[in-house]
Parts: sequence; structure tokens; C-alpha cells
Amino acid sequence: MRLIDYFRRGLRSSPSRPAFVAADGSNAYTYAQVDRIAEGIAAGLHAVEQTRAAVAVYSPNDPQAFCAMIGIFRAGARWVPINMRNPVQINATFLRTTGCSTLFFHPSLREQVQELKRTVATLEHLICLGAECGVEGATALSGFVARASEPAPEPPDDADRVETVFPTGGTTGLSKAALWTQRTWDSSIKAFWTCLPTDRPAVHLVAAPMTHGAGVVALMMIAEGATNVVLPAASAEGILDAIERHRVTHFYIPPTVLYNMLAHPRVRQIDCSSLRAIVLAAAPVAPAKFAEAMEVFGPVMCQSFGQAEAPMFLTFLSTRDLVDAPPDTDRWSSCGRATLGQRVEIMGDDGEILAPGERGEIVARGDLVFAGYHQNLEATKEVSRHGWHHTGDVGYKDESGFVYIVDRKKDMIVTGGFNVFSAEVEHVIASHPSVEDCAVIGVPDEKWGEAVKAVIQLKQGAEAAGEAIIELVKGRLGSVHAPKTVDFVESLPRSPNGKVLKREIRDAFWSGVTRRVG
Repeated sequence: MRLIDYFRRGLRSSPSRPAFVAADGSNAYTYAQVDRIAEGIAAGLHAVEQTRAAVAVYSPNDPQAFCAMIGIFRAGARWVPINMRNPVQINATFLRTTGCSTLFFHPSLREQVQELKRTVATLEHLICLGAECGVEGATALSGFVARASEPAPEPPDDADRVETVFPTGGTTGLSKAALWTQRTWDSSIKAFWTCLPTDRPAVHLVAAPMTHGAGVVALMMIAEGATNVVLPAASAEGILDAIERHRVTHFYIPPTVLYNMLAHPRVRQIDCSSLRAIVLAAAPVAPAKFAEAMEVFGPVMCQSFGQAEAPMFLTFLSTRDLVDAPPDTDRWSSCGRATLGQRVEIMGDDGEILAPGERGEIVARGDLVFAGYHQNLEATKEVSRHGWHHTGDVGYKDESGFVYIVDRKKDMIVTGGFNVFSAEVEHVIASHPSVEDCAVIGVPDEKWGEAVKAVIQLKQGAEAAGEAIIELVKGRLGSVHAPKTVDFVESLPRSPNGKVLKREIRDAFWSGVTRRVG
């Protein structure tokens, strides 16, 4: 099915139900209203011959921006997510990479749009999601829609048709453009509802940026007529307030946001009885924090593994998987098992599939795997070696098929000839009651080549000694894994979607050093 077909399924089931609404209750659109807006946007794109084009939405989290996204899918164009928290030059590069020709933008981003217009030669049409444009050559949405004289034709129903050109992240450099086909979306939506069926009308909180996992989950949820409550930013205070006010049932957040919530003084005081699922993804979650969240929010915690090249839900760890786990397993460290229709294995450097317990690269096959990188055949071949998609993550599987991520390949530390997986050390450090978040990196060392360093963000008002952190890790993992040094910082650098920027932390220590490791 096309993504617009899933929206129409939600429309038929609940035409008068709010589809998108701001967290303060304003700017609400029912499914029927979204349908009318989307039809108008699709007709406008048809009128300017953009129904097969790459079309971007540039906006903070906003209900009207979601309406524009539905209009893009209705037209049959390719949605290009542009994160407003990125530097303008990064967004300009991605727009050029994708050959984007049409940009819908929020009026608060006028200055940035002026810069994009100046530096992105492919941009032909600028449409403001407001009454006043303030950008030369731009058109207000109402005027853009009014120009159309006929409805847009139905988009082709072709499983191989590209519906989205998704940025790969950019935490280690400029993003590549991952192609999501109609098949990718179809498989992801089916996987979501197979993993997370609900016995009541769903209320989904869009807390993280709508250009990443939170927006993807919102599009998955429209198939069942869910209401999407849109927060402007993923603050712990805002999330906790929205849960109570809107009786939220579902939301996705990266682990860093969960850690902020657990550190909030009011987290144990709110009424969270409406919750059915808090989905963690984007990075491995510290087992101690995961277990604490289950105690605080109830039996609603779950985790998924995916990436731009193979999105959620490639694997899934359900609440039941955690509740029913044998006491002698480390299930809290798992990201779950492969979902229906997907294969997830562990591969050695020689291309052989490894046995349970052996560590190697996590690889995948199935309809969730992307169609390749836009106009980048070399990079596509590189991640598709031996007929499998290579995730770049190191992990292992247990005898029951549960997958455990131990690190990104690029984040592995080689110290004195031993491999140290930074994620394992981070999980131990995160169990310290004073720690809110941390990053473990390798820094240059004359004796060891690389030495393990921990960079830690403490909870507000908390204290901890570096020696205590070192002893904690030494006691759990041994001396090789224990940090040689510990730095405490006010806050860790993060990407626009909340991931800790390890490369930025690491580069500060390697500047001017001839690297002896990759």
C-alpha cells in the first residue's frame, strides 16, 4: 500500500478525530481537515509539475507541517525531511544532494530560507506555511493552493516507487540520502502495528523532531486514526505535562531524552496511567536506566532497533519480553528480535554468519532495508556486501534470537591490543545514581595507543568522584575497560535529534595528533 492509503484508512475510521494538534491545544486539524488540505497541496504541486519531484518541509514541530507532508505523499512526490535545528549549510547540502526543487517552510524560518534560496540552485518553488511570506519569490500556502485548477492524479501504486529521501544522520559527517520506497513504508507500518497493537484510540506524542523517528512514528500511527499531539521540543517538562493533559498512550524518544525525564524532580508525581508504550530507539539504552523507567512509568517500556537505511521496527523488544525474561539473562541490554518479514544476523569480516554469542557486525535482509543511496552507487555497494545490509553496529545474538548491540564499529576503542566497546562501559557508568548521561571515547596515549576516557554529564545538583566511576567499571568489566580518566561536563554535545556527538568530543582530544587508530 501507498502511504496515502494508510492515511485514508485512518480518515475513514475517524474523520472527525483530531489527526494533529499542538500540545497547548491550538492548531488542531481533524482527519477530514487534513484530507482537504492535503488534496489542495497535491493539486498545487500538480499545477507546477512537481508530483514526481523531491519536496522538502522545513519547520519546527508543527501540525500544519504534518499536513504538508500528507499533501506531498498524496501528490506522489518524494518527501525530503529537513531538520530546522541543523546549521543552514548542512540543510543546503542535503537539499542539493537530493535535487530538491520545492520547499514548504514555516514563517519563523524566513532568514534561513533566504540563505537556502541563495545557495541551493535546484530550488524552484518556495511555499510559506503562513499568511505572510517575507521571502522574495515565495508564495503563501493559500495562494499556492488557489492556483490549482484540477485535482492531482492518483500517485502510482508501485512497491518500488520512492516516497521519501531520508538523511542518514550526519553525526559523523554530511548525511547521505537513503531511499525509502513504498515497500519500505508498507513494511514499517505493518511492523509497528504488529508489535504494538492497542485496545483503545491511540494518542501519540510527537516529542522528538518530526524529521526523524517521532515524525516517522506519527505517519505509522495514522493508519489507525491516532491523534498526534505535537510538542515544539523534547523537554522533560513538556513531555510530562503533555502525558497528563492529553492522556498520551504512545511516544518515541531517544535514550538521552528518557534520561532527562528520569532526572526530572516531578517524574514520579505525574499520572501516567494512560500510557501503553514508550518506544526507545536511535541508540542503545543503558540497562539500569531502562529498568528504572519500567519502575517509574509502569509496564510500557519497549525498544526498537533501526536506522535510516533500515528503519524501525527492524527489531523489537516488547514489555512482555522483559517481564518474562529468565532471571539469568541480560535481556535489559537487548534491542529485541527481528520482526516479522525481516532477517537480522551477525556477520564476521569474511562474510560468514556467526553462531550465537559470537560478536560481529549486525546485518539485515527484508523489506525494511532501503533501496540504496540517492545517486551514490559506491556507498550503496559498500553497505550491501555479501548480499546483506551492513548496519555498522557490532553485536551478538543469544540462543533465543535476541540481538545485543555492543557498539558502533567506528566507536570501538583499541587499547593495548584489546577491543573495548564503548557502549558497554557507558551502560555501567549510567547505572551510577548521579549520572544523567555519558560518552566513552578513546584518546591518544603513548603507552596504550588509545586510552579509555569517560565524559560525564551529572544530574542537576548531583556529585560524583572520578575515582568512584573508575572503580565501578573496574568491578563490573575489569581493568581493561575501566576509564583511565574521567571528565565531568555541564552538558554533552548533541545532534538535532538528541544523539550524543561522540565525534565532536573525540576530535577535541585528537586535534593535531597523528592517529594510530582509525
